[in-house]
Amino acid sequence: MGTLGPRSVVGVQEEDDAGGVVLPPQDHHQKELDAGALFVLKSKGSWLHAGYHLTTSIVAPALLSLPYAFTLLGWVGGIICLIIGALVTFYSYNLISLVLEHQAEMGNRHLRFRDMAHDIMGPRWGKFYVGPIQFMVCYGAVVACTLLGGECLKTIYLLSKPDGTMKLYEFVIIFGCLMLALAQIPSFHSLRHINMVSLVLSLLYSACATGGSIYIGLSSKGPEKDYSLEGDTTSRTFGIFNAIAIIATTYGNGIIPEIQATLAPPVKGKMFKGLCVCYAVVVVTFFSVAISGYWAFGNQAEGLLLSNFLVDGKALLPKWFILMTNMFTILQLSAVGVVYLQPTNEVLEKTFADPMSAEFSTRNVIPRLISRSLSVIVATTIAAMLPFFGDINSLIGAFGFLPLDFVLPVVFYNLTFQPSRRSLIFWLNITIAVVFSTVSVIAAVAAVRQIAIDADTYQLFANV
Repeated sequence: MGTLGPRSVVGVQEEDDAGGVVLPPQDHHQKELDAGALFVLKSKGSWLHAGYHLTTSIVAPALLSLPYAFTLLGWVGGIICLIIGALVTFYSYNLISLVLEHQAEMGNRHLRFRDMAHDIMGPRWGKFYVGPIQFMVCYGAVVACTLLGGECLKTIYLLSKPDGTMKLYEFVIIFGCLMLALAQIPSFHSLRHINMVSLVLSLLYSACATGGSIYIGLSSKGPEKDYSLEGDTTSRTFGIFNAIAIIATTYGNGIIPEIQATLAPPVKGKMFKGLCVCYAVVVVTFFSVAISGYWAFGNQAEGLLLSNFLVDGKALLPKWFILMTNMFTILQLSAVGVVYLQPTNEVLEKTFADPMSAEFSTRNVIPRLISRSLSVIVATTIAAMLPFFGDINSLIGAFGFLPLDFVLPVVFYNLTFQPSRRSLIFWLNITIAVVFSTVSVIAAVAAVRQIAIDADTYQLFANV
């Protein structure tokens, strides 16, 4: 590719569905070439590609913690929260997509969450709230994926060598090396084929988790089924909000604008189709894993369902089955981690790349290789040092995913379209914003309380 002349930040001319050429819209964010958007957020994808990206960002191995959330909520509370989470996030993601489509039609296409907040709520909201919160959520997801990948690798290792001496942090580093390689994939759009495979993998390990739970539940190998809620009133109350934070994190996305940015213009209607693909997978995987896991293990369900398949190092299922399930999980975790690296990559590219030079010129490749590698190395180091990151992730979910995915979309919609105060949609959006803002604050307090309770067990580089 030769030297790039001045043009839209979106990058290149695109073809619409009929094959005609569509020029990307210009806006005041795009007057100056932006290497982050030009190289990372390329607008070339179809609605099906958006469906792959959405599925990978939402249907992740975090769903294997849903049976544990049920242990804090019980049958009725668990199923109600799962249904509400699905309905509210599908609704919210559609609202934010409609706002993005409206802005694009007005010639002001937003490619990033912070750009939306900047224009709709004001510059301070984008710079000091939405931008930092989104970065914390996405980078926290990368750390969590790296840690969970290391735990799955350790499980495989112990299956074949029960007396093995390798520590958890060593497996975290091994998984980090895989992430290091995948992080060099140049753009979000380049991940479309990996995310298609990721969609299939999510169905596979969810089917394995569900099938394994049913098998153990029907046999005499599993624990005695007890669905009672444990602890005193205070513990159970805080447990409810911890569970809500877990479910919110599981449904969380935090990168809807960045995913919609990968769509080739015109974008109208494409995101809704992608969301339909995603939520078809969500319904199949989330509900099957949550219900079967809680049914089989009751209040003994672990934070990661796959941990229930081993008791004192003894496998309750054929070893090949546990090995296969963990392999599916590890492979999908790598895809999820790379997806959540994209906002970081975009910021790094914007800072260090030169948009006037070719994407694969020496001037851009070397900074990209160094900055992305350092980003993954830092995430891997944090995951290896803090194997109790699950507690911290609950706090990130309360502070991050709840505001970004439940509150801000309805606020953006009301501020953009200004529906009548007598309309149902106005009051529905106000109700969602107030309820989930309150839940976010209480869930954050519950997460801090859990961190304080577990603090005595924390140890750097612990072999948990």
